[in-house]
Amino acid sequence: MTTEWGNKLSALIKSVGNLAKTNKPVAQAFHKLEAATREGNVLDAKTHELIALAVAVTTRCDGCIASHAHAAKKAGATKEEIASALGTAIALNAGAAYVYSARALDAYDGL
Repeated sequence: MTTEWGNKLSALIKSVGNLAKTNKPVAQAFHKLEAATREGNVLDAKTHELIALAVAVTTRCDGCIASHAHAAKKAGATKEEIASALGTAIALNAGAAYVYSARALDAYDGL
């Protein structure tokens, strides 16, 4: 773990801990939601974290990236598997821009 990302993860844990102390109901609900995504063991931990990491990239959340990159590595994801999942995130972001570009042209034509 590099210092920069290790520091981001440590800062995130501290900040989230502070939020959890300040607003326990929301923190508990968030943790319950996260736990619910793992119920039933349909996805193994590595697959779960690969998906979470790709979503973290698409939502541009550095804290999520740090957290899920760490969890994916801990779950045994290889750098190649992570790169593959991130390739899907890249393609989906490009796809979304393509679809919304068509919507923008539709809006132009409709106005």
